[in-house]
Amino acid sequence: MNTNHLMTIAAITATASLAGAGVGTTTTTFSSGDEGWVGPTGLGGATNIDATGGNPGHNMHTVFNDFGITFSNATNAAFARDYSGYEDITFSIDTKVNQINFFGIDTSRPWLIELRDYDNVSTGAPWVSVWYKFADISAAQHGDWTNFSVTIDDPTATDLPAGWGGYGDEDPGTFEPILPADRSFADVLAGVDEVAFTTLEPGFFFGFTDHDVQIDNISVTTTPAPGAAVLFAALGLGAARRRR
Repeated sequence: MNTNHLMTIAAITATASLAGAGVGTTTTTFSSGDEGWVGPTGLGGATNIDATGGNPGHNMHTVFNDFGITFSNATNAAFARDYSGYEDITFSIDTKVNQINFFGIDTSRPWLIELRDYDNVSTGAPWVSVWYKFADISAAQHGDWTNFSVTIDDPTATDLPAGWGGYGDEDPGTFEPILPADRSFADVLAGVDEVAFTTLEPGFFFGFTDHDVQIDNISVTTTPAPGAAVLFAALGLGAARRRR
């Protein structure tokens, strides 16, 4: 095999390797199981995968009485990972509220995504996280399937983007949850150990509440950083030049 062919194959191989490194969209539809997602279970109720009633078909369904409910994933490397090498990231989830009831009264609860980092927590908190509130959800407003999504335009930003909060420490004056002084937005994004969708908004407390909620089509979409695109072009150009 001549040098031109070897260079072309090397370029294709390197490009394919980079393209496979988390680029694109990963979606959990629950048709192949939980794929690492877990919901609340115990004395308050249970979480199951239903074969019907999703958006469409399979879905994760929890009926649970507690202060709040959380669906999390700490084992699927498509979700729990280092996000620092991407230009932007979009998280998305479909949600259907059959009931959120507090002592016989239909009510609403916060619905948010929380990106948790369990490493290097110096404040005594269980984790350090950044979180984004989608909306207050209720059966009245979200009784049909509703998509919630958020895009992180710069995972290397040190300051919290608009709409994002931090957890792991508290403001000494207001007692509101904040990021610890030694952690930034970028720090957390570089080491996400768990992705959680939850009704438990940091800094708020809730009473025992009956929840009947379904989720489906949980996805993460990543766009490669500009440097990767430049490398793709350089590899292609190098291969083309050597074919002359």
